[in-house]
Amino acid sequence: DLAVNLEDTSMTRLEGQFAMVLVTGLPDGVDRADIEHALAEPAARLGLTVSVRTIGPVAEPDPSTPWSLTVHGADRPGIVHRIATVLAGHGVNIVDLETRVLGDPDAPAYAMLLELALPEGVDADGLGDDLRNAGAAVGVSCSLRPVETDIF
Repeated sequence: DLAVNLEDTSMTRLEGQFAMVLVTGLPDGVDRADIEHALAEPAARLGLTVSVRTIGPVAEPDPSTPWSLTVHGADRPGIVHRIATVLAGHGVNIVDLETRVLGDPDAPAYAMLLELALPEGVDADGLGDDLRNAGAAVGVSCSLRPVETDIF
């Protein structure tokens, strides 16, 4: 009704709860209060919690190379920390991260999918080696590959 444009979105289900984050472009004359007012009734009817805030100008597109990292293995504490530490050591930015505990509750598996931004000059082969070594130390396998840029 307000001619708001959805510019960037992320939606997911976490433990049976649905969550979404929407970045919008607002037409002239529409502000945060207008959005809150327009969403109040449908949110109440559907039992949703809505938070609207201004985030400022849209950032310039990231010029780094997009990569995907898949991590899989037995669930245990420290997996995210170990992998994130390796990525930080190479100056890699985690753009998106999803995790799931899967399978038998008595022997759960852990899956993690990350979208990464590798800055110029990062040696992807060396990073992959470091990730495989770090993963092996916590009992998971790591697979690093470039993202098909024609998808997004």
